[in-house]
Amino acid sequence: MNAECIKDCDQAVERGRELRSDFKMVARALTRKGTALAKMARCSKDYEPAIETFQKALTEHRNPDTLKKLNDAEKAKKDLEQQEYFDPTLAEEEREKGNEYFKQQKYPEAVKHYTESLRRNPKDPKAYSNRAACYTKLGALPEGLKDAEKCIELDPTFSKGYTRKGAVQFFMKEYDKALETYQEGLKHDPHNQDLLDGVRRCVEQLNKASRGDLTPEELKERQAKAMQDPEIQNILSDPVMRQVLVDFQENPKAAQEHMKNPMVMSKIQKLVHAGIVQMR
Repeated sequence: MNAECIKDCDQAVERGRELRSDFKMVARALTRKGTALAKMARCSKDYEPAIETFQKALTEHRNPDTLKKLNDAEKAKKDLEQQEYFDPTLAEEEREKGNEYFKQQKYPEAVKHYTESLRRNPKDPKAYSNRAACYTKLGALPEGLKDAEKCIELDPTFSKGYTRKGAVQFFMKEYDKALETYQEGLKHDPHNQDLLDGVRRCVEQLNKASRGDLTPEELKERQAKAMQDPEIQNILSDPVMRQVLVDFQENPKAAQEHMKNPMVMSKIQKLVHAGIVQMR
């Protein structure tokens, strides 16, 4: 039936061009042909003629319905390509090749193999963890963070995801966030030494600000970074917190009351760690 429909549509397009019919009529016939071709598709390559036909229809007349059919066909083709390419065995082989290059400190080559591994099996948290470590070594921290977060999303109990994410945040000097990441990981793996070491390193850095041990350059850098953090911006723009900070400077009695409020003290602690507020 679809084959007959395609034949009819071809004839309609040919006749329409001969008679110089309204381009909307030609576009409609091409859209019908594309729809029939898409229904006949059994593998990713089968969608190519349908996609090409929808594109031709859109050159005749840009119809929202045709555009949606084109987008749907392109998505279906991509989904099928992923299914056809899926192979956990080959994925693991590529991951192992990546590990060999990682050991040799050939990080760009390792990234290529981890990426191919993920194309073969996009649901493997280990490959995301491996590639996150590679990106961190290469200094590509946003990419490393993204991979570490994907690793945690795929397997929230896999401790390597938290060590990778915490390491990236630590290198980005986001010590508060790194500490939270390591602590989250410890909920799943309480005795993991890498996570425990991560907590210790973060606490050391955060205590430097609390003790006033930062050099002027370190303090300036930490304050500048903190002012870009939406959480810090929200605290500083909160009228209640602004009054609290004034009270800490000018009204010791009110400050004592504020210190009894865990939520307020948590926010104050964040400002201290960020170098915005210094406690004497």
